[in-house]
Amino acid sequence: MRLLPEPSAQSLRLLFLFIFVMGVTPSPALTAGCPDRCVCDDQLVVQCAGQELTQFPNDLPLATRQLIISNNRIVDLPALQLNYLSDLVYLDCSNNSLTEISESTFGNLRKLAYLDLSFNTLLQIEDRTFGPLASLVMLRLTDNPSLGEIHPDAFSENMALQVLDVSRNNLTALNISSLIALPALRSLGLSGNPWSCDCDTEDLCLWVQIEDEGQTVCHNPPELAGQRLAEVGMQLRADCHQGLGYWDYLFFIAIGFVIFSAGTVSAWVMGVLMVLYERYSKRKSEELDSDDEDDRGGMGGGGCGGGGGNQGNGDLSKPDMQV
Repeated sequence: MRLLPEPSAQSLRLLFLFIFVMGVTPSPALTAGCPDRCVCDDQLVVQCAGQELTQFPNDLPLATRQLIISNNRIVDLPALQLNYLSDLVYLDCSNNSLTEISESTFGNLRKLAYLDLSFNTLLQIEDRTFGPLASLVMLRLTDNPSLGEIHPDAFSENMALQVLDVSRNNLTALNISSLIALPALRSLGLSGNPWSCDCDTEDLCLWVQIEDEGQTVCHNPPELAGQRLAEVGMQLRADCHQGLGYWDYLFFIAIGFVIFSAGTVSAWVMGVLMVLYERYSKRKSEELDSDDEDDRGGMGGGGCGGGGGNQGNGDLSKPDMQV
């Protein structure tokens, strides 16, 4: 009977490695394939538009540069899967059913330059939602009929942002404090919103430069309805600053109280210092007077002793003069 040769240690290691590789299923987020119902090309573009998708596509290549998932029914952007695509520069999520996005959604997409979230059902944009997108150049948030609130600091960290479009939403006001600080911003789309032209939007009306042929107009109040925001800016400034308001009076009262308190405290401190200085001066003067009196007493005693000595000498010389 012929015995087979024993397998070497190297052969056993290769066999175990083969079994391990064949038996372990790779994570969907780490595969380099192409998702179902999507088309992937050599230019690192993944096209999944119009495929009636209800979930974010799986099995996306890690090196994807452009991802187009528009015209589907996707309701959520999973941060875990999306943030594996660290080389993504173009993301089109338009015409879906997205209702919410957060800061973690785009936490690792630091190269993303174009983002389209238009034609969704977003309700609000929270603080620092787009903060991680340091390279973002163009952001489209149009045609979200329920979008009625954008946090003042939603775009405060997007220093590369050049084009921002929030047209045709449900915005009535927009805080421009963070927009003013964006050095690269060149275009701002505002048309199609029910803007309320009052003192709360005065800064917006004065700041924006409208170039959309009169489509960005006031919706409220009725007397300003239909007028362009750029045209009512100066009027709002005049109307909103005619007299002092409640907070103005409170401010002046507070300032007056502070000034009065500071004056009272200063006067009290000055009075205390003057009293202390007067007491010190009086004590110093008394000490000087006492020293002067001591000096005068010493000089008087020495003069009396000298006179007595001279008188004695005169008495002794008289007999000599008689002789």
